[in-house]
Amino acid sequence: MADQSMILLSITIVLALVYAYSNGINDAANALATVVATRAMSPTAAVLMGGFMNLAGALTGTAVAKTIGKGIVNPEFMTQAAVMAAIGAAVIWVLFATRSGLPVSVSHSLVAGVLGSGIAVAGIDQINGSVMGKVLMALAFSPILGFAGAFIAMVVLYWCLHRVNVSKINSVFTKLQILSAALLSYSHGKNDAQNAVGIIALGWAVYYSSDVTVVPWMQAASGIAIGVGTALGGWKVINTLGNKITTLHPTSGFTANMAAAAVIEAASNIGLPVSTTHTASSAIMGVGATKGLSAVSFTVIRSIFTAWIVTYPFCLILGWSLGKLLTAIL
Repeated sequence: MADQSMILLSITIVLALVYAYSNGINDAANALATVVATRAMSPTAAVLMGGFMNLAGALTGTAVAKTIGKGIVNPEFMTQAAVMAAIGAAVIWVLFATRSGLPVSVSHSLVAGVLGSGIAVAGIDQINGSVMGKVLMALAFSPILGFAGAFIAMVVLYWCLHRVNVSKINSVFTKLQILSAALLSYSHGKNDAQNAVGIIALGWAVYYSSDVTVVPWMQAASGIAIGVGTALGGWKVINTLGNKITTLHPTSGFTANMAAAAVIEAASNIGLPVSTTHTASSAIMGVGATKGLSAVSFTVIRSIFTAWIVTYPFCLILGWSLGKLLTAIL
């Protein structure tokens, strides 16, 4: 029995690292789409920088990991089957979305998977409604804040720089855009990589019947996995965000990245998993909207929002189904 439990724990850890890897591939676009679209960086240099900064972000902070690991469902009532079901549901959906070129929310996928498997195994009464409410609020408001922040900042920059030579502006903001992409990659690792850390910590706690505790090797392993995924790049998603929502230039690319990074960093510091895809996409929409609604492709936006809306019920139902199935089998 002990051997079987160790095997199940190992599978959980592997699935969590696959999740982190697929997260990096799908969410590579969040920070890299703008610098690739404006040609501030070559695709190769961009993904290598993104991979390194995601790893750096994963190694700092544990607040989000603790929310995922013990904030949503009472860990005392979770089983290894439930943990595997939660991460399995997220991995299946994210890999499917990546192959389809859909920039879906990886955070939404995991939170919904944890919620579904938790209900299946522990019961709805073991769901922490207060924490779940805060998580849902954060997931809902982060894109709104990203859009508003980017829109306002872009308007201010237009007003401040309208008399400055365009070539000089582009020269300065091309360099600043690289910095903003690095900061967004860092905040992405600090928030999204912690999702995988939280699942590993939860699986570890279930196996050892202990409290959910984050240790450095969990952060390092998740950071490396998400960094490798980012370095390989999700080119279909990059193309969607970088070229199809709106036309970007160095100033708007910088503004979108900084607005998204600010929202994600704030959420990470208070332990709330947010959708970096939602936030970054909305920030790109925000800078595009300053030129009028006609400057934003609503056909692409509709497809992105459709994917976002489908994510939660799909992963919740899949997490619940896998939780029931794995509990019966194991």
